[in-house]
Amino acid sequence: MTNDDEHWLDRAVADGCKRVAADFAGTFSAETVARYVDDSRARWADARVTTYLPIMIERLARQRLRDLAKLEGDAMSDVPEVLFVCVHNAGRSQMAAALLDHHAQGRVQVRSAGSNPADQVNPAAVAAMDEMGVDMSKEFPKPLTDEVVQAADVVVTMGCGDACPVFPGKRYLDWELTDPAGRSVDEVRAIRDEIDARVRDLLAELEGVPGRS
Repeated sequence: MTNDDEHWLDRAVADGCKRVAADFAGTFSAETVARYVDDSRARWADARVTTYLPIMIERLARQRLRDLAKLEGDAMSDVPEVLFVCVHNAGRSQMAAALLDHHAQGRVQVRSAGSNPADQVNPAAVAAMDEMGVDMSKEFPKPLTDEVVQAADVVVTMGCGDACPVFPGKRYLDWELTDPAGRSVDEVRAIRDEIDARVRDLLAELEGVPGRS
């Protein structure tokens, strides 16, 4: 990254920090917001593509601060929260989160993250989801943080081993699914359909409705 690129990124992140601080005024101090913005930036220190990095940093900081507010009791909600976790947050967890969000229509708060996030979402996964009318083109892989795990009611892991921290009081599920990395859209469709079936069952369970027989 050149000095000009670094200065551009500094300015863009600073502008985003001001927006986040304004939105969380009365909940968190400007210093707390700045700390979370800086830490979120550090998690992408090795990012090779910086074009959308300020937006990614701002969105991650907002998500983490919302989770922190929930943990501290400043943002109570009766809506259950589900977190999907895989290694790269580029395929399985992204599709699962998008499908649950699509089917739940706001009745469930949905998040996804990766223990070692990739640079971008798998294009084959994006294409397969687009066939169902679910747009993932603006999604990006997000790093796994303690706040997002602690804020979730249900944590669904997908091949990330012991990388996901375990906290008391959370429900953990482990879904064994084929990794779509390096596979064609035709191959990803089958993975998508299996995830969709599991997601529908999970949603039915969360809403107290019998699942598929």
